[in-house]
Amino acid sequence: MNADHALEWRPRHPTDLRQTVGSLRRGFGDPAFHAEPGGAVWRTVRTVEGDATIRLTQLPDGVLRCQGWGPGAGAAVAQAPELLGERDDPSGFVPLLPLLDDAHRRNPGLRVPRTAQVFEALAASILEQKVITQQAHDSWRRLVTRFGAVAPGPTPRPMRIVPPAEVWRAIPTWEWHKAGVDPRRAATVQNAARHARRLEEAVGMSSADAAARLTLMPGVGPWTAAEVAQRALGDADAVSVGDYHLANYIGHALAGRDMSDEEMLEALAPWAGHRYRVVRLLGAAGVRGRPRRGPRMPFVDYRAI
Repeated sequence: MNADHALEWRPRHPTDLRQTVGSLRRGFGDPAFHAEPGGAVWRTVRTVEGDATIRLTQLPDGVLRCQGWGPGAGAAVAQAPELLGERDDPSGFVPLLPLLDDAHRRNPGLRVPRTAQVFEALAASILEQKVITQQAHDSWRRLVTRFGAVAPGPTPRPMRIVPPAEVWRAIPTWEWHKAGVDPRRAATVQNAARHARRLEEAVGMSSADAAARLTLMPGVGPWTAAEVAQRALGDADAVSVGDYHLANYIGHALAGRDMSDEEMLEALAPWAGHRYRVVRLLGAAGVRGRPRRGPRMPFVDYRAI
């Protein structure tokens, strides 16, 4: 298939394509992301030059390839190395524990991606606040499919471009309701959309300044800011404090017990600069956390309220 733009490069660190970009997928029905059984990954991208679709593949010798279609293909393809962790520097990471040493050895190509798409990551993360993951992914799929433009290029299935901020601002109340999004989260997304241009400036900021900029938004706290930093900013140290499961997961993985957020941060302190990398490595290695028993977060269908 002939692309409008293409690029091949050899990453400076071992890079596993699927492991690296897997965190960008919002459920198996994500209309902006598709993984082929053979290993290729399709992703839609909104750039300053226009919409684009990219296809990412990994060659047997480790070389990565990006093909792009659409008016924004040139910009999207040029950003592909950064998307696949070119800025991620694992050289200062020291496993310290046999558990992490084994996880790191088994997953040498796990990089932290950087989409540089702040509002896109923020909108998706807001939808994931205080609801189960399946529910948030269903809302994302419905809204992006309903309001996103058709993706350019020979996509293997129908795909959509994540809507721009002005479209999110204009989504009417009943469409949020049909997508299962409660008024609080809907208002948080739409308020953030009003300030999307200022939020995108976080791409060029330090981690601390970016978090401060994001949390100025009503309804955006440390958890949401960290989720954005992990995907849009490529922050290998961002920890999702306040996550419903994470503290206990880390507690059982590292110490065999439940932990509070404060205890989790203390336990992760030896890996300062790489705390999110630790979380990703433990998950990629299949390390089990807290045993699944007791009450779970309830499912609330806001469309029925």
